[in-house]
Amino acid sequence: MIATKGYAVHNATTDPTPWNFEHRDPGPNDVLLDILFCGICHSDIHQARNEWGNAMFPMVPGHEIVGKVAAVGSAVTKFKVGDSAAIGCMVDSCRTCPSCKAGEEQYCENFATVFTYNSKDKQGNLTFGGYANHIVADEAFVLKVPGNLDLAAAAPLLCAGITTYSPLKHFGAGPGKKVGIIGLGGLGHMGLKFSHAFGAKTVQFTTSPSKIEDAKKLGADEVILTKEADWTKNHIHSFDFILDCVAAPHDVNPYLSLLKRDGVYCTVGVPETPLSIQAFSVLGRKHVTGSMIGGIKETQEMLDFCGQHNIVSDIEMTSFTKLSEAWTRVVKADVKYRFVLDCKAL
Repeated sequence: MIATKGYAVHNATTDPTPWNFEHRDPGPNDVLLDILFCGICHSDIHQARNEWGNAMFPMVPGHEIVGKVAAVGSAVTKFKVGDSAAIGCMVDSCRTCPSCKAGEEQYCENFATVFTYNSKDKQGNLTFGGYANHIVADEAFVLKVPGNLDLAAAAPLLCAGITTYSPLKHFGAGPGKKVGIIGLGGLGHMGLKFSHAFGAKTVQFTTSPSKIEDAKKLGADEVILTKEADWTKNHIHSFDFILDCVAAPHDVNPYLSLLKRDGVYCTVGVPETPLSIQAFSVLGRKHVTGSMIGGIKETQEMLDFCGQHNIVSDIEMTSFTKLSEAWTRVVKADVKYRFVLDCKAL
């Protein structure tokens, strides 16, 4: 067994504290990763506080993991010791259903997706994530990091990156399309970067005047302040696609009014309360949909795209001694735009 140091949550009302645990020894197809950096995702907090009602304790959060390969199993072909590598939100699936065979393991039809933490593997053992110094996973779910990317700033690509890349790519963001991004946070700033890189006319929606200049620097062609009176007036029926990256409760109906006929509104933020959609808001064959991360093949495609276009997350480095403060600031949306934990000191 691999002795591992990490930070764990033991119930829904306490913050993460130091905890020693073990990972399995690498099998023939496994990769052992020494974790260097792990991004802090808002979903880490939702899960740890049982806000989605599915928490399993003890919980070691973290699914934006970047590190160095420390050991490989005898059958591993993709990696060698010393390689930079990454693990995102999943570490296994059934691998046999139509979704898994199509490279969409996150939508496993046998409900056998094994998530990186707060999940159970095929042997019934709890999985533990990246708030730690080691992790072991099957090479089929380990990803290559382009050598030109800063490893710390690449960590959030494993969730915030793929979560926004996948729907933008799937719904055809590109030249000749007008795309809106709701919210300029960890997800939103990545959606903005990708939409711009895809060549779409990209519009940022925000409630904060202080974010206008940042949005333009990150690639927005236009910024719409949604606290202004009649903010929708000049944009009705003009958008092909709107990506909603907001995790707090909000009214989506004004945004639906901005879609063209057959336009698509896609949510990737996960508010604690249900969305409420008025029937008249979706007349015009408007589509309301969601998206969840991306499959392993597409996640590697996204990382390669980031390598080609020099795209990483805008980050603020933090430490485990400041983890409680970082979680508080994430909830307050007080970070530009993603915290990353330095795991090397564990």
